[in-house]
Amino acid sequence: MLEQKQEAVIVYNPTAGRRRERRMVELEQARQILWRNGIRVELRETQGTGTATSIAREEVARGKQMVIVCGGDGTINEVVNGLAGTRVPMGVLPAGTANVLAKELGIPWDIPRAAEMIPRGVLRRIALGKVTQPKTGESRYFLSLAGAGPDGVLVYSVNQDLKDRTGQFAYWIEGIRQLTTYGFPHFRVTAGSKHAAASAVIVGRTKHYGGPFRITTEADLFGEEFEVVVVTASSRLAYLGLLPLAWLERLRGRSKVRFWKTTKLRCEAIDDPRVYVQVDGESFGRLPVKFEIVSDALTLVVPKAA
Repeated sequence: MLEQKQEAVIVYNPTAGRRRERRMVELEQARQILWRNGIRVELRETQGTGTATSIAREEVARGKQMVIVCGGDGTINEVVNGLAGTRVPMGVLPAGTANVLAKELGIPWDIPRAAEMIPRGVLRRIALGKVTQPKTGESRYFLSLAGAGPDGVLVYSVNQDLKDRTGQFAYWIEGIRQLTTYGFPHFRVTAGSKHAAASAVIVGRTKHYGGPFRITTEADLFGEEFEVVVVTASSRLAYLGLLPLAWLERLRGRSKVRFWKTTKLRCEAIDDPRVYVQVDGESFGRLPVKFEIVSDALTLVVPKAA
């Protein structure tokens, strides 16, 4: 259980997801709920991409004892990168286009109800994934999942205005467009003694992927390794056949689909360098990249039921 009389901040994205006209009302309700439970809360609004990371770091330096993030996967990822390596816990109030962590932990998509769960939550120290581009040294932590190939180019290409207006529908539209134009170039995937020429890879820390999908169903957010899905198919027809299997959670055992457990993974272009990478639903440039587990990296406020 959380200690009482904590100083906390809610970092919220005013443009995340729908019901934005209700966001401030719900955030004020959440603030009152937390105050009644001994958690004194300030509100900090993000001002654009990347600002949630700097806000989280500022609040840690100011002595805040908890950072609560209200937003989607991208905002959560930014706060994670601001808190990684510290002992300051992160709580979650779901919003945004998608929220994989909320699904994974069973947090209701209702800001006041989610706020009620925080004072009764349990603090869990967890590992994070980390992705690095060897050529530049740029790196980023991730909480839920990463990928390279079709999902990377989808995240890179999705229309931001349409996403702001329609949410997940924008991804379905872009996904249909990519199925008619994407060439599914292969790239080299290496994890210890395992290797493959893949057209897609999903690096999972959570069972949930996005939308209605659960793909890395043997991944464990509280564990110390990734579950990796390696797809070696190369045709649009093959991918169309895999989509309903992914929906039904029946990808295991299928030809041209492999599931690995690992703590480290490298992905390198073979012929076409235009293979894009996504991290927690945000674009992270192109291959090559390496993925690794970083132990004891983040303190998470987890609902008791989870």
